[in-house]
Amino acid sequence: MSMALPYWRLSGFYFFYFSLLGATAPFLALYFDHLGFSAARIGELVAIPMLMRCVAPNIWGWLGDTTGRRLAIVRFGAFCTLVCFAGIFISQSYAWLALIMASHAFFWHAVLPQFEVITLAHLREQAARYSQIRLWGSIGFIVAVVGLGKLFDSLSLAAYPWALVLIMGGIVLSSWWVPNAEPQLRPNTLGEGGFIRQLRRPGILAFYLSVGLMQLSNGPYYTFLSLHLESLGYSRGLIGQLWALGVVAEIVLFLVMAKLLARYSLRTVLLASFLITAVRWLLLGNLAHHLPVLLFAQLMHAATFGSFHAAAIHFVQRSFADRQQGQGQALYAALAGVGGALGALYSGYSWNTLGPAWTFAIASLVVLIAAFITYTRISDEQPTSCIADRVTDNTRA
Repeated sequence: MSMALPYWRLSGFYFFYFSLLGATAPFLALYFDHLGFSAARIGELVAIPMLMRCVAPNIWGWLGDTTGRRLAIVRFGAFCTLVCFAGIFISQSYAWLALIMASHAFFWHAVLPQFEVITLAHLREQAARYSQIRLWGSIGFIVAVVGLGKLFDSLSLAAYPWALVLIMGGIVLSSWWVPNAEPQLRPNTLGEGGFIRQLRRPGILAFYLSVGLMQLSNGPYYTFLSLHLESLGYSRGLIGQLWALGVVAEIVLFLVMAKLLARYSLRTVLLASFLITAVRWLLLGNLAHHLPVLLFAQLMHAATFGSFHAAAIHFVQRSFADRQQGQGQALYAALAGVGGALGALYSGYSWNTLGPAWTFAIASLVVLIAAFITYTRISDEQPTSCIADRVTDNTRA
C-alpha cells in the first residue's frame, strides 16, 4: 500500500455513507407503512429521492469539475442532508414527508459522485484497489441492516428517524477527516472536445441506458422486498440479516474484483451481472417463501450490485477525460436515479394490482433488455490502460 494513500479515512466515509443506505433501503418502506401510507403512496415517497438523482448529481458534478472544490461540495452536501432530514421531526404528513425526501436527497446525491472522483484521485496508479476501499461501504450497510433489524424487533419504528439522524451525523464528521485530492492530469487519449462530445463516443450512451434499465429493475427490490418478506412471515430481524447476506456476497465479490477486471472485459462483466439479476428477480417474486431459495437469491446480490457497480465505475473512469470525470460519475448517478425512481413508481402501482410475482417478472424483463443493449452496442474489448495497467497491487488492506 502506498504510504500516501489515506485508506482508512476514505473507507470510513464509505462506511457511514452506505450505513445510511442500509438504514433506508430495507426500512424506509416499513417506516412509511408504519405511518399508515398505502403501497402507491409508499412508492411515490421512495421515488422522490431517486428523482433527485436525475437533477442533483449533474448540477454538483458540473460545479465540481468547474471549481475543482469537490471535497467542499462533499462536506456541504453532507451537512445540508442532515439539516434537511431533521425536519422530519416537525410533521409526518404526506406533503411534508415529500418535501423532506426531496430536499435532503438533493444534497445527499451531491456527495457520492464527487467522493468517487476524490477516491480515484487518491488511488492514482492503484485504481484496481477501489473495490478494497468500497467494500467498507458494504460493511457499513451490513452493520446498519442487522443492527436496526434487531432494534426494530424490540422497539417501535417510531425510533427510525433518530437512527437516520445519527448516521447522517457520522457522514458529516467523516467528511472532515478525508484529505483532498484532484485527478491526475493524463494525456488526452479520448479526443478533443467537451463532455457532450465524449458522451457521443461509441457505446457510451448504450452503457448509460443500460444503467438506467438496471436500476429500474431494482425498483421492486429496494421498495418492497422488506414488506414482501414480512408478509411471508419473516421477522424484521431476519429480514435485516437477509439484506446483510446479500451485502456479504457483495463484499466477497469486491475482494476479487480487481482480478476479474484484469481477466474479463467490462462488457462481459456487465452482461453476466444483468443475466444473473434477471434470474434473481424471478426467484424473489415466485419462490421467496422457500428459505433456501431466498438465501441463494440474496447471494446473487454479488452480481446485481457488486460486479455491476464496480464495472460501471471503471467504465466511466475509462470513458471520460480528467476534467469530465465528475460529470461522468454524476451522469451515472443521475441515470441510476431515473431508473430507480421509475422502478419505485411502477412497483408501487403494480404491487397491489398485479402482485409480487408479476412485479418482479417485469423487473426481470427490463434487465434482459439491458443485457441485449450491452451485447449489441458495447464492444467486447479488454480493459484499457486506464484499468488493466493499474492492476499493480492486489494486496488486501
